[in-house]
Amino acid sequence: MDLKVFFATLSAVFLAELADKTQLVGIGMAAKSGKPITVFLGSIAGYAIVTLLSVFLGAILAKYINPEAIRYAGAVLFIVIGALMLFKIL
Repeated sequence: MDLKVFFATLSAVFLAELADKTQLVGIGMAAKSGKPITVFLGSIAGYAIVTLLSVFLGAILAKYINPEAIRYAGAVLFIVIGALMLFKIL
């Protein structure tokens, strides 16, 4: 295992996910259900599935599209979606 890539990914995902909607959902679900362990396990399972799909999609796209182009396309989509949300279009 490449520990440099592992820790870079861990850091990036941790910082990107810090205080986002997913955490607010987890807080709400744990408070409402009173079952934090079940909410924790459900959260892990849901995030694992989403991550699995994104990693496989990235690996497949990298075979056909330059990874740099994927990076720029992701950045543009992020900005466009942010602008649409800002102007309440989305």
